[in-house]
Amino acid sequence: MIDRCGRNIDYLRISVTDRCNLRCIYCMPEEGVQHVSRSLILQEEEILRICRVMAELGIRKIKLTGGEPLVRSGMPQLVEKLKNMTGIEKVTLTTNGVLLKEQMKDFARAGLDGLNISLDTLDEACSRRITRRDELNRTLEGISEALKYPEISLKINCVPLGIPEQDLCRVAFLARDYKVHVRFIEMMPIGYGKDFQFRGESEICEILEKAYGRMTPIKERYGNGPCHYYDVDGFSGKIGFISAVSHKFCGECNRIRLTSQGFLKTCLQYAAGRDLRAMIRSGGSDEELKAVILEA
Repeated sequence: MIDRCGRNIDYLRISVTDRCNLRCIYCMPEEGVQHVSRSLILQEEEILRICRVMAELGIRKIKLTGGEPLVRSGMPQLVEKLKNMTGIEKVTLTTNGVLLKEQMKDFARAGLDGLNISLDTLDEACSRRITRRDELNRTLEGISEALKYPEISLKINCVPLGIPEQDLCRVAFLARDYKVHVRFIEMMPIGYGKDFQFRGESEICEILEKAYGRMTPIKERYGNGPCHYYDVDGFSGKIGFISAVSHKFCGECNRIRLTSQGFLKTCLQYAAGRDLRAMIRSGGSDEELKAVILEA
């Protein structure tokens, strides 16, 4: 599916819920957000229908996100159905890991290809400050459980916030002893992210090199998106950066997004897109659905 900028759009990120069991300070207010009625959230059969049509148009990779996707029931079953869908080559999941331990075996059986687990700090007090919840140990238990399935690639996502107690070096150290890739994601100055000190890739690299030695850029790709990676001597995994601010990657963007309410967003930062839920629930055909997607 080639867009008008000549980019091959083959990657779909699907938010399966607007609910979350954490209240991260850079994501939402302490009281949470106003949840929409469950009737407005895409049902499983609607998600599968959209994915089937998207696969016919050239989508090959799907990432399931939220909110927190694991608060929605039946996620391993959804993964299995997507994995068995003609044209879909890879299905991955982003989670905060709090509910992962109990579901990990089912995800492995379903054929999940990869996990991204959000972990902004290994300090318990700092974690409570960032997430407004006391769930760090459960996230770490989820990571430990995921490590039992080496066939499923594991990446740790960390958002630097400019909080000293966050200790980015300690998070990065996970990539030394375990075959996981630790990625640092630059805070975009939108939404609640505007309230925090920006820490760019070059600054974080300098901090990490002081602690662990030279970081060598590598050209090999380790996923579906824009992350680029570094080798560090003695590390089993890689250190990665998703640098939307300091190293803009719009020219290489290969993704579109589907919100939990069925709105197709062509870019995270803009409101442009199309309401696929309305088309489906008004009785639109698959061919009409394709036409709207291609128009977007």
